[in-house]
Amino acid sequence: MLNLSDKELNEEIQYDRLYSIKLVNSSKSSRLIVRWLSGIFIAFFLGMFLPWQQNLEGAGTVTAFSPKERPQTIQTLIAGRIEKWNVQEGDYVKRGDTIIEISEIKEKFMDPHLIERLKEQIHSKEGSIISKREKVHSLQNQINAIKRGLNFSLQKAQNKLQQANLYVTIDSVTLVAVTADKDIAFKQMERQQKLFEEGLVSLTNLEQRNLKYQEANAKFIGAYNKYIASKNDLLNAEIELSSVAAEYNDKISKAESDKNNTEAEIFEAEAVLSKLKIELANMEIRNNYYVIRAPQEGYIVKASKQGIGETVKEGEEVCTIMPSNAHFAVEMYIKPMDLPLVYKGCPVRIQFDGWPAVVFAGWPGASVGTFGGKIQVIDQVISSNGKYRLLVVPDSTDKPWPPELRMGSGVLSWAMLNNVMLGYEFWRQFNGFPPDYIKKNNAPKKKSKKDEAKKEEDEE
Repeated sequence: MLNLSDKELNEEIQYDRLYSIKLVNSSKSSRLIVRWLSGIFIAFFLGMFLPWQQNLEGAGTVTAFSPKERPQTIQTLIAGRIEKWNVQEGDYVKRGDTIIEISEIKEKFMDPHLIERLKEQIHSKEGSIISKREKVHSLQNQINAIKRGLNFSLQKAQNKLQQANLYVTIDSVTLVAVTADKDIAFKQMERQQKLFEEGLVSLTNLEQRNLKYQEANAKFIGAYNKYIASKNDLLNAEIELSSVAAEYNDKISKAESDKNNTEAEIFEAEAVLSKLKIELANMEIRNNYYVIRAPQEGYIVKASKQGIGETVKEGEEVCTIMPSNAHFAVEMYIKPMDLPLVYKGCPVRIQFDGWPAVVFAGWPGASVGTFGGKIQVIDQVISSNGKYRLLVVPDSTDKPWPPELRMGSGVLSWAMLNNVMLGYEFWRQFNGFPPDYIKKNNAPKKKSKKDEAKKEEDEE
């Protein structure tokens, strides 16, 4: 301060009346301040050697450990119109209880007697199949009868052919005999002609020989004609034998064609029958979908559709059910760089929203209002928020979680890691280093040479 005036400040101000200045100027006050500062510094220095448990902080929510115990949406399997609500939000339902009744909105299924009509169609189609099978049986009998007739006709034709062959043989032998008689008669007539010319025989003898020759020639012509007729009969028998086989084979082919066509109609009718049965089964199952039932025990917590007469689509959500007696777990997320630091069974301290707590993350024993847990599941893939999800279940050795917990409540959690000095933790936090990694060594310890020698002595 510049002394520009002739008067001094000490002369104008009476310091004895100012308590603060007196306290500052007092040597006793200075020593007290020094002692306090020294004590704080010593306490801070000694506090650097206090134990501190490293931890990973993560936020999350309360969920159920088992997927089947988590809130699930109840959906409609078919499109329809809401006709009746049988529950209210907050009602407790058992498995199989009716929640909603809906009606049909598709024209294809609006007939109230559709199932009865499908059953009638199935009954008619089954009767048609039975009739066609009987027709196949009749055609098979007809084919067997035709085959038996073919055997009889073939045998008859073969006998006739054999008989005609014998007639040809007989007629050929007769023709040979009459041919010889004709030749003999002709030679005798020639000799009688010469003798008649020489006057040795009478004209009567010549005429008798000529008559015998004419008779022999007539027998020859008759035998020859009969032989030719026998050969024609043989040829006709052969033709008849071939025509019988062709005629009966044609009848058999026609009957077998009718049989195959009938069997094809049976197969087509069976295919139609199968489609009708499938449609009937689908309709019977679809009728059960007009009533939406609770898949498990729980509470109706949210209705997505309201009112009567509102239409819903296939697979559309109508309400949400919260399963009862769910086993709660905490869903927490950690950064990817912290993932190697946690392991299954790692202890966790949890603070639930709505439960007052005084948290000392590094001194879990001094925390008040927190609950214990342990990591049960570590996801193998990263979540959409860029972090890894952990599932924490209650620690059986710690106090139980509050029974008033509700699904979706917020939580703060701390995964407990290694024990270090507080000074080291300040240094790590100041430099931005990650926490220390806890190595879980489950491998068996190597035995020393003394232990091996002792074991050998015991064995001896």
